[in-house]
Amino acid sequence: MTFADRVDPAYRDVVAALTGVVPARGGTGDVHERRAALALIGGSVAPPPGAYDVEHEDRVVPGPEDAPALRVRVYRPARPAGDLPVILHVHGGGMWLGDLESEHDLCRRLSEAVGAVVVSVDYRLAPESPYPAAADDCYAALQWVAGSARELGVDAARLAVFGGSAGGGRAIATALRARDLGGPAIRLLMAVYPMVDDRHETPSSRELADLGGFVWDRAFNVEAWEWYLAGRPADAYAAPARATDLTGMPPTFVDVGELDLFRDEDVAFASALLAAGVPTELHVYPGAFHGSEAMVPDAELSRRIVATRLAALRRALAPHDA
Repeated sequence: MTFADRVDPAYRDVVAALTGVVPARGGTGDVHERRAALALIGGSVAPPPGAYDVEHEDRVVPGPEDAPALRVRVYRPARPAGDLPVILHVHGGGMWLGDLESEHDLCRRLSEAVGAVVVSVDYRLAPESPYPAAADDCYAALQWVAGSARELGVDAARLAVFGGSAGGGRAIATALRARDLGGPAIRLLMAVYPMVDDRHETPSSRELADLGGFVWDRAFNVEAWEWYLAGRPADAYAAPARATDLTGMPPTFVDVGELDLFRDEDVAFASALLAAGVPTELHVYPGAFHGSEAMVPDAELSRRIVATRLAALRRALAPHDA
């Protein structure tokens, strides 16, 4: 069966429409062109802006030591009640794509649906700023969120870190660093189809190697890791699948589609968390591919995927006496 035959029936029209649309890969010279093209595709398939009762403001906050300041966007329910939980949001994009705009609608939805302040971080991108720039920026953002709880009007004891794809990998790396450095406590780490392994050795990385150009595939993945690492050996903060000790990590939620290149590395990482005694919730969705719930948000499977994530966030971030 082809990839198009295996996807959930509600996704097949989008697969047919977008196959072959993305410009050819290769070389850093066309990175700006490809960012623009992929942003257009994302805009064509993303849900229209919802009528979310959420306010937002852009801020500039301290970055890592000897590095530029960070841009963040703070989302807040328009009518909050008391101290709210807080979610640090890390956008996806293969470490070379994305900004505060690319997941703006998602952040508004998270804020309203969970009743939380959401802080989205605009971390530095490869290839212009390779590892460890993004990892350092995300950890600096976590420190700022936890240290600014009073100013933000949030309960720092109810802090989650959320990221999808590359953002999921950076979210995990941020939690690893927080554990190792005695940093802020994280109530829930939510890693949505996270990008965690730079080695490209899993069965799914071969089985799902060529997915028509618009779905994240092996060629995109190899190139993205090359740009991010820039010849530097990967450690656990770059590629969390390389971590040899996961004890003491926060409770973690991982989900991934059956037809996602990252399927096997994500299942392996979740299994390693469980083996290390970390409370871990893992979902593998038959018929789903990388980002399919964002591309076809009204499909029943998409609604189920999103509802499961939101329910997990609400449970984890509820006051202990709730």
